Amino acid sequence: MNSVTFSNGWLQQLNASAAQAPISARLPLLLANAAIGSVDDAYFCNIVLDRPDQFRPWLYRSVASSGAAWHVRGDASFALDSLAKALRSTESSGVAAQWRNEMLAVRGADGGVVGQIERGAVRALGIATRAVHLVGCDEGGQVWIQQRSLNKSTDPGLWDTLMGGMISFADTLQSALERETWEEAGIRLESVRHLHGGGKVWLNKPNPRDGGVGYIEECIDWFGCVVPNGIHPVNQDGEVERFALVNVPELQRMLESNAFTTEAALILVQHLRAMSADAAAPAG
Repeated sequence: MNSVTFSNGWLQQLNASAAQAPISARLPLLLANAAIGSVDDAYFCNIVLDRPDQFRPWLYRSVASSGAAWHVRGDASFALDSLAKALRSTESSGVAAQWRNEMLAVRGADGGVVGQIERGAVRALGIATRAVHLVGCDEGGQVWIQQRSLNKSTDPGLWDTLMGGMISFADTLQSALERETWEEAGIRLESVRHLHGGGKVWLNKPNPRDGGVGYIEECIDWFGCVVPNGIHPVNQDGEVERFALVNVPELQRMLESNAFTTEAALILVQHLRAMSADAAAPAG
């Protein structure tokens, strides 16, 4: 394939959209003095004051010479579950609308799991999440993409990679890759070829679903593969409007027209650059 280049202005805009500062001042959220997230300080001061019986058993604010912070009190998972349920009852937190009955891992600074929490509460608490995406090409190098359902709560109708999804508390990276590929695209991993790790992208920005009370911190591992000709993705979970197979010039045009989610655009830029580098490398 020919070398793929993007305008500097568009790339700068894309990178800026993936690394946005919080709307309001946030303080660290600590569990046993280890940072596990961050919270909007003014918002949490108000809800704890308004609903002390719901929040004070699980959450308190401290001020020390090193700075102010919020602390989760008690057994990690029980306290986090109670805190999530308290936030769910607070309409302005946006947690009720994001509730999925799915548990995500809560990790300390060293990456070790210290607890679990309902997915709907992670943004309000600034808890970092992990996700996985799959870029699928046909045997001629065209790229499979999906249009997100018009009814999705986030980025409805925008285009995405062949598959993208969260890594739940019960998942490993591999099991999430397998499960999400089947649920979103109806493809079993054993049927694809040349499955390989592509890289990582990071997303940091205010959560649009709660007006910026919450903050998105997400690390995405993405993989690439060849989907053999004759295999066509078929959505299984109702979250995809349609799939399309596009060539590289069309994919580049769609990217620079901002037709994709931010994370999908970051991933596809990496993918196209890697494909260009591979094509330019001398044989042997």
